[in-house]
Amino acid sequence: MIERRTVTNALAALLGGATSLPVGRGVLPASPVNATAYYVLTPLDSTVSGAPYTDLSEDMSLVVQVTSVSAPDKSRPGSVGTLEQAEGLADKARTAFLARNPTTGQWINALAVTGVRCMCRELEVEAGAMNDPTDGIISYVQRFRFDLTPA
Repeated sequence: MIERRTVTNALAALLGGATSLPVGRGVLPASPVNATAYYVLTPLDSTVSGAPYTDLSEDMSLVVQVTSVSAPDKSRPGSVGTLEQAEGLADKARTAFLARNPTTGQWINALAVTGVRCMCRELEVEAGAMNDPTDGIISYVQRFRFDLTPA
């Protein structure tokens, strides 16, 4: 059986490693405290299919939401997050999860989950910017689907 928790942890590690930015799992990231840009990765829906439950070898489809956040710089009073930065963060997240090597067709950033192979990655929904540009913090929401099978 594919453990959802291990997949979520691997997705957070992939996103953080590929972008060099902090990633929180369902909450604000723990560090760095003064981050002006970060991600919040939230697991949403999951379904299983394939083999019967008694086999424990079913496939899994997991949807995660990535909220890209552009925040004020705490060292600069009066600064605010920007839509430009939030869109740039969303571009980086999309690249981290979906970019492929044009020669091999393999994903550039491996999803490292022992005993699991990722069959499909796709952008499911891109709601876009979620805040008024006059707010101090601007967020940008995307949802990605990952179809997995036991390796």
